[in-house]
Amino acid sequence: MDPFNRADITLANWRTRPYSSWSFQNASEIVPSAIIASRRIREDRELPLGSLSDLPITGLGRQAISLETFLTDTHSDALVVMRKGEITAEWYAPHCDPARPHMIFSISKSITALIAGVLIEQGMMKLSDGIADILPGARGSAYGDATVEQLLNMSVSLDFAEDYLDLTGAFDRYRRAMLWNPEKPSDPAPDLKSFLCTIPRGPHPHGSIHAYHSPNTDVAGILLEIASGKRFADLVETHLWQPLGAYSDAHLTLDRIGNARASAGLSMTARDLARIGEMVRLMGNGIIPEQWIKSIWQGGNRQTWATGNQAWLFSEGSYRSYWYATGTGALAAIGIHGQWLWIDPKTETVIVRLSSEPGPVDDDLDHAVIRMLMAVAAVE
Repeated sequence: MDPFNRADITLANWRTRPYSSWSFQNASEIVPSAIIASRRIREDRELPLGSLSDLPITGLGRQAISLETFLTDTHSDALVVMRKGEITAEWYAPHCDPARPHMIFSISKSITALIAGVLIEQGMMKLSDGIADILPGARGSAYGDATVEQLLNMSVSLDFAEDYLDLTGAFDRYRRAMLWNPEKPSDPAPDLKSFLCTIPRGPHPHGSIHAYHSPNTDVAGILLEIASGKRFADLVETHLWQPLGAYSDAHLTLDRIGNARASAGLSMTARDLARIGEMVRLMGNGIIPEQWIKSIWQGGNRQTWATGNQAWLFSEGSYRSYWYATGTGALAAIGIHGQWLWIDPKTETVIVRLSSEPGPVDDDLDHAVIRMLMAVAAVE
């Protein structure tokens, strides 16, 4: 553990090293959070990497290094490997408690889409619904004439920069609205819902390109609450967490009036995240509607993806309902600072890698992690 005191960690630095090695497992102490109860007995077991420890991985320098070295050198916090529904290998950094919920950032988006699938199956909302028909306050914003389907597929046209390091512009104001950045008395931010309804429309038509913007999923979380009449945390608990048999409570960050950060606010253990991956591998396993999961596995519009702002990630990929189709047969959910959920149906493997990488996005490191995940999944 790097030497620092809890008092050193603030809203201004909690997502940076060395503080993130602690705060990513204790986000509920930094940002107001709801608890998503598991109702299960805490797990105490931990499995070693075993023979995977020395698996050669092509690292950042394109040199082969062992898996354990790769994990250590890339600020990894946890790795869980599950095959055919059973956890077969685990690795944790010295500072990482396997039983403590860890921030999963934008993997939260993928989980939000699972809840959307339940409500759509129940007839509470439709993909063709206009966003403003459910959330009238969105009229006049970018969301005023967009649909739920465009929202879930990240094809709403926004005039908004996804700039994670911004401290003066719209993204900083967005993070202040969600209580993730320190407030500025001279320019106070509104609550999250109010902020979302002020984002202007971009220049291109809705549905024409894949444009990754986190506010879309926060809007989706609000729509789910309105359609169901229940809080987002309660929806996750009722429709996913308890039916899944999760062993640990999850946490969800909230703004000052209780709006959920559906796009990135969830924390959970690596083991429980792997269980979500296994449920998706098994086409919902009776928890999430099978047809909804099948649609996710089918992937999205490849042309829309190819012209979008994440095409560098998977050259043959696509995006649908907040999940990444990799183009290699695997499905992925991804969060900044190095959070990965990887599902390979060919080898019946689910892999979770959690991290506290220094930067929110690192293209070269992301591709190195993809190579690592593919190598681990390929081991018989």
